[in-house]
Amino acid sequence: MVKSFIFAPNNKIMKKIKITVKRMACYRDLMEQYENPIEHACDMTLGRTFIVENAQKPDGMCDSAWETLQPWVKELAMGGGGFFDGWMKNPHSAMLSCNDGFRPVSFLVEVVE
Repeated sequence: MVKSFIFAPNNKIMKKIKITVKRMACYRDLMEQYENPIEHACDMTLGRTFIVENAQKPDGMCDSAWETLQPWVKELAMGGGGFFDGWMKNPHSAMLSCNDGFRPVSFLVEVVE
């Protein structure tokens, strides 16, 4: 069986990326003050991991979170890193949060070696 690969612009195979839910917050005071009631807002759980191949959204990843993470995932998958002059101890990673101001989820995005 032939396996298909997506190549980065420099003709290298894109790296696999691991996304791990590291922290979840909930700001009930802000929700009560500003948010309309929502029955179901988030399917993430602490410690949940996703493996990203070819910079494609993994199954089960929240659409809103993916919109935030996708540019970083793509950059890391293409061999980039070293964001903001040494921001992360591991230059092939990023700690990012989804854009939900009421219940933000923090994700560690890292290259799989």
